Amino acid sequence: MSQTKPFTINSPPVDQVGVIERAKRFQSRSIKAQSKLQGLKMVLGMIDLTTLEGMDTPGKVKQLCYKAQHLHDSVEGLPTVAAVCVYPNFVALAKKELGNSKIKVASVATAFPSGNTSLEIKLDDVRMAVDQGADEIDMVISRGKFHAGEFSYVHDEIAEVKNACGLARLKVILETGELGTFDSVRKASDIAIAAGGDFIKTSTGKIKPAATMPVTLVMLEAIRDHYFKTGEMVGMKPAGGISKAKLALQYLIMVQETLGDAWLDNHWFRFGASSLANDVLMQIVKQNTGAYQSADYFSID
Repeated sequence: MSQTKPFTINSPPVDQVGVIERAKRFQSRSIKAQSKLQGLKMVLGMIDLTTLEGMDTPGKVKQLCYKAQHLHDSVEGLPTVAAVCVYPNFVALAKKELGNSKIKVASVATAFPSGNTSLEIKLDDVRMAVDQGADEIDMVISRGKFHAGEFSYVHDEIAEVKNACGLARLKVILETGELGTFDSVRKASDIAIAAGGDFIKTSTGKIKPAATMPVTLVMLEAIRDHYFKTGEMVGMKPAGGISKAKLALQYLIMVQETLGDAWLDNHWFRFGASSLANDVLMQIVKQNTGAYQSADYFSID
């Protein structure tokens, strides 16, 4: 792995009590009905609809792609999701099934979810997904190297993966549930941004805790500070554990108040989720009709 100059990162300390308190305040906001409906549709359009299981089959991927394009046909004016996220070996199939839709194909790579393999294999994993048509790559950082204090290695590995992505956008998964402290989350966020990540992402969804509002706030503040310093926008993707529409709306409030309106767009903000879409759809139907539909009216995947 080449390195043109020594890499150093000086991340500010994180006020743990302050972050937790600020995150709680976003959960107490009230939203008017019309704004709620607008927010729910915005959430739908920000979802990376995901299937990342060892038992994934072509049929399951096809069904997921169909759902991405037909979330609930009985309701007019719904957006599609932002992307479908699959393993590299399903990228070509997803690309075919999504056809001319504007839905992106995202693929996890770099030995997801552990990241425990050689850089050569990780880069091959990325190139395979990109060659098959992936628009976006979700990589995992080497948490062992991070905990060993080898921050230059983590930085350079991300930079190498970014280079292998070509035109595909790179989401860098920190796996915050394994980082331990807010200070570590902030440092990992700063490293990922400095290395060229287009997004920083909380979690693989395979480790608990996954996304939380305080952890996401720490990451949003890293993005904000980078923007103030450089004028460059970086995206954010909380993933894992966000399954309810109410919580997703609280995340949007936090994004807007921390980063501003420019980030309220699926080019810069995503939710990684497999079950969030159905709860959002149920809430939209409730807003439109005044009554909840049974969960039986919504496809499982």
